[in-house]
Amino acid sequence: MNRRSRSITVLQATQDSPSLARLAELATDSSARLKSIQPLIPAALRKAIQAGPIEGTTWCLILDNSAVAAKVRQLLPALEAHLRSSGWEVTAIRLKVQIARTGF
Repeated sequence: MNRRSRSITVLQATQDSPSLARLAELATDSSARLKSIQPLIPAALRKAIQAGPIEGTTWCLILDNSAVAAKVRQLLPALEAHLRSSGWEVTAIRLKVQIARTGF
């Protein structure tokens, strides 16, 4: 078996693969949504929130802990309205608390 050791950039890989291109597009869109709602989120919470996956018209936010989730849950109507007024088709924002992994 003769393997070529030609490396390609991530950009080239995504352009050559429709499924990777779609994933890259969704990741970019998710990051843009998070950037758009940042001004509506209290400054102390911003670092505890990450952009998550987009599934149809539902977007997911990944949160550091349940206390952040409780605060963000109160903001959901305003966040959803802001995204819709900014042109995104969002019917719901799902919150997911990221479970911290401990080293063994």
